Amino acid sequence: MASRNQNRAPRSPFTKKSSADEVPVDKRRRIETRKTDAQGSMGRPRPPLSVRQEAAPTSDIGSTEGSECASVEFTKEEVEALLNEKLKVKKFDHKGKADQLADYTKRLKLCIKWFQQVEEGHILEEEKLRNAFSSAEQKCTDTEVEMKNKVDELNAADSKLREDIATLEKESCKGRIREDAITSHRREKEARDAAEKLQASLSVELEKVREEKLVAEQRVASSEDLYNRAQEYNKSLQQYNSKLQSDLEHTTESLKRVEDEKRTVVETLSNSRGHNKALQDQLTSLKASLDDALKQKESLVNELKCLRGELQQVRDDRVRHVREIQDLKDEVVKYKEYTGKSCAELDTLTRKSKAVEERCSSQRMQIDTLKHELEAANEKLKMADLSASETRTEFEENKRIVRELQDRLAEAELQILEGENLRKKLHNTILELKGNIRVFCRVRPLLPDDGNTTEAPVISYPTSTETLGRGIDLVQSGQKYPFTFDKVFHHETSQQDVFVEISQLVQSALDGYKVCIFAYGQTGSGKTYTMMGRQDAPEQKGLIPRSLEQIFQASQSLQAQGWKYRMQASMLEIYNENIRDLLCTSRSSGADLSRTENGVCGKQYTIKHDANGNTHVSDLTIVDVCSIKEISSLLQQAGNSRSVGKTQMNEQSSRSHFVFTLRISGMNENTEQQVQGVLNLIDLAGSERLSRSGATGERLKETQAINKSLSSLSDVIFSLAKKEDHVPFRNSKLTYLLQPCLGGDSKTLMVVNISPDASSVGESLCSLRFAARVNACEIGIPRRQTTTTRPPSDSRLSYG
Repeated sequence: MASRNQNRAPRSPFTKKSSADEVPVDKRRRIETRKTDAQGSMGRPRPPLSVRQEAAPTSDIGSTEGSECASVEFTKEEVEALLNEKLKVKKFDHKGKADQLADYTKRLKLCIKWFQQVEEGHILEEEKLRNAFSSAEQKCTDTEVEMKNKVDELNAADSKLREDIATLEKESCKGRIREDAITSHRREKEARDAAEKLQASLSVELEKVREEKLVAEQRVASSEDLYNRAQEYNKSLQQYNSKLQSDLEHTTESLKRVEDEKRTVVETLSNSRGHNKALQDQLTSLKASLDDALKQKESLVNELKCLRGELQQVRDDRVRHVREIQDLKDEVVKYKEYTGKSCAELDTLTRKSKAVEERCSSQRMQIDTLKHELEAANEKLKMADLSASETRTEFEENKRIVRELQDRLAEAELQILEGENLRKKLHNTILELKGNIRVFCRVRPLLPDDGNTTEAPVISYPTSTETLGRGIDLVQSGQKYPFTFDKVFHHETSQQDVFVEISQLVQSALDGYKVCIFAYGQTGSGKTYTMMGRQDAPEQKGLIPRSLEQIFQASQSLQAQGWKYRMQASMLEIYNENIRDLLCTSRSSGADLSRTENGVCGKQYTIKHDANGNTHVSDLTIVDVCSIKEISSLLQQAGNSRSVGKTQMNEQSSRSHFVFTLRISGMNENTEQQVQGVLNLIDLAGSERLSRSGATGERLKETQAINKSLSSLSDVIFSLAKKEDHVPFRNSKLTYLLQPCLGGDSKTLMVVNISPDASSVGESLCSLRFAARVNACEIGIPRRQTTTTRPPSDSRLSYG
């Protein structure tokens, strides 16, 4: 982590005490009062630093509208408190640290802006002081000249008076007109006294003017010293701003680590779900075994009841048999007493008695066996009860573990949701800081058909640190034209490298923003290759298929967080200022289209804009898509239906503007949040000169329509750059269709394609100049499209 001094801004130069250079307040007021009385209007004095104006209304950290709508002034104590402020965040609270850094950066920007205003005020005050000093110096010079002239006049009058006195003295010696001489001498003395008084007053005024001049020189020196210190402090603030930028990069890296931790949590969550499933299966098996044990217990209880019934029956039989034996014994006694029975009957009774005794002994053995079985059944019942209690305890423990895992799962899902919201916020904040309308430049490699490849290259790339990867130089007739864009791709850049730079912009469409990406350039500069690429080579796929693959992959990964998306696609072309539906099933072939002037499918397509900034094209075919395979088949169908032709500049030139639109409607079932984003991917037709293309007949008409629409696009861009009140969007179908992207709240990216061929340097220079104008435009702040109700299931596709 950085030390305290590294995150602390330099102290303000206005906090230093310079008592030797300052002028006392009462004396300065007297001087200013004299200057005001002497000169009329010398300019209003600078207000002190502690004076406050009305503060601007507060706003969010991510918004800059509130801070720029009104000027804010700081006192010396507020500046020192801002510079000595320390961030108080927890160790791993990256979100809080990022929010505090954003707020601190915002206040520092306001302070820097105020210092710039103060610096401008100091410059104006210094200019006023210099003007006042020059006027005072001029006045002093004029006063000195006037005094010299008056002194000369007085000296001449004095010499003349002396001559008169000498003459009068001679006349007085002769005794002539004595009284006139006395009178003239008295007048001369009065005139001399008056001249001396005037000279004394002029001397006092000259001394005052010299004091004012000295004070003005001291104030000018103090203002110059203050201006120099303000310059040094401005440089130190710029260095501190760069340090804050590096801290922002560290915060971004921390965010990446948080995303890695998020992925780890997701993996742990999936493992926990698997373990939870295994525990549920085990719980199910334990429930089944418990049910079997209960059933076995019931069967044993029933069997015990049966055995007890049989035992009772045996006991009853035994009692009955004992009674019979007793009866037999009584009968034997009776027979013996009466001795009337025979020995045969006695033997029979003896055998019956023995049989009964044997039967009783067998029944006793059976009763003992039943007792042992009853004891074993009781033992089994006790074991079953113990196993049931253990199973119930284990079931409760598993149930507690499942509840803990469910709580941890809910907490992890909440953290994932908060991390995703923070990612979306930081992601779109970074894109807003980069600019809502951005320009990339791509140079295609030299082809065998480009002619002489041994000539000196007309395109070079500066290697300075400031313009590395962002600058491009074009040489025409020995003169170099430098340009700087948001990103410059040289001729060896792959399709994947280009897509990496725009992938974050594509992600914004899934987050609920309007996104527009279009390719511009002359015929044969590689626009269609950049946007579509080659379907037969996966590594050469263009921006459109790669963007759609990212959209579908990201939407599937967000299903675990409760997001469900619905996507609708449409494709059209603008050919000779007519809109054509490329997905219409009753379209004719591309060769027939090149000879057709009216709309296809028997429909007239009109462009309409609603109050929310969305654009609708009536009667346009809209297809619900669920996979990248469906999109690929639609792109192939549109490519086969698109108007193309052969010119001298390109074997297969696009003769129309191709517009692919994907509308994304998402809803989170957990938070009931809904978003609606739009992704517009546009392949413009190539600009070309009639002298080079050699177009005649139908091709000539197509070229004129293409150049007219691109010229209208240039007029729109120039009007936006100049911030004119009226922007001519309605001059062509292309600019009217792109109105929300260029002048609304959409995130827009233009990829200007350049050919390195020496014969195309003129067209390349025009394309780069147009791209520079686009890069200088400012459009509105993009707004996220969210709703509270489910999106309609039919509805026409919006292009805004």
